[in-house]
Amino acid sequence: MKSYSDRVVWITGASSGIGAALARAFAADGARCILSARNVDALGQVRRSCREPDRHVVLPMDVSRFDSHGELVGRVYDEVGPVDVLVVNSGVGQHGGAVETELDIVRRIMDVNFIGAVSPARLVAARMAERGSGQVVAISSVNGRISVPWRSTYCASKHAMHGWFESLRAELSDRGVRVTIVCPGYIRTSISKHALLADGSEFGSVAPQHLSGMDADVFARRALRAIRRQRAEVHIGGPEKWAIQVFRFAPLLFRLLVRGYGRKP
Repeated sequence: MKSYSDRVVWITGASSGIGAALARAFAADGARCILSARNVDALGQVRRSCREPDRHVVLPMDVSRFDSHGELVGRVYDEVGPVDVLVVNSGVGQHGGAVETELDIVRRIMDVNFIGAVSPARLVAARMAERGSGQVVAISSVNGRISVPWRSTYCASKHAMHGWFESLRAELSDRGVRVTIVCPGYIRTSISKHALLADGSEFGSVAPQHLSGMDADVFARRALRAIRRQRAEVHIGGPEKWAIQVFRFAPLLFRLLVRGYGRKP
């Protein structure tokens, strides 16, 4: 696809970070964006930062309220039109030990990161299949391919995304629906600041890896190129993305190295 001019692109988790940057990138490419998240004020700011802000739509959405998703999808199709690209991006980070993290926090992370992506994707993908065209973009993580200490449930949620969206691709490939999985490395966002500790409280500061990470708008431009080419999967970031290849070709070495990764919260 040469451009997304006049295409409808729906982005969840669009109020900040990667989602906001993707909104600006798609808007600059001519798309009409539907911006969803819980923070309506932040969504309004993102819309104003986009090219031709009046073309874009703010649609408040809590991805963990699964019972509301059917109504929201219906509103989008009735009021805006068919979705050409769905970007499921909402997510919450983690900074807590696997044993110490309370089960309700495990469930909360899975609800947002995994089921919160699957729920709107299955509804929109069904309509895309009926129409015979469309693209679903799942924003995963390098941690969707490797696992590291103190991120057990976050890693699990992203691994689960890969399993589900790979199956979706295989099932709908002959019905005109394309699936792209994007795996960011360290991107300069506040996801680590709002990451959940073992007791459910927030980490409260931006991790050094994110402070020195890739600029979110640079990431978005690279991601847009891969999405436009309908790549099956793309890894975008700094040197950390090569950990996927280390794990693939030297898993024992990776497992030895990863023991010293990060710090205990």
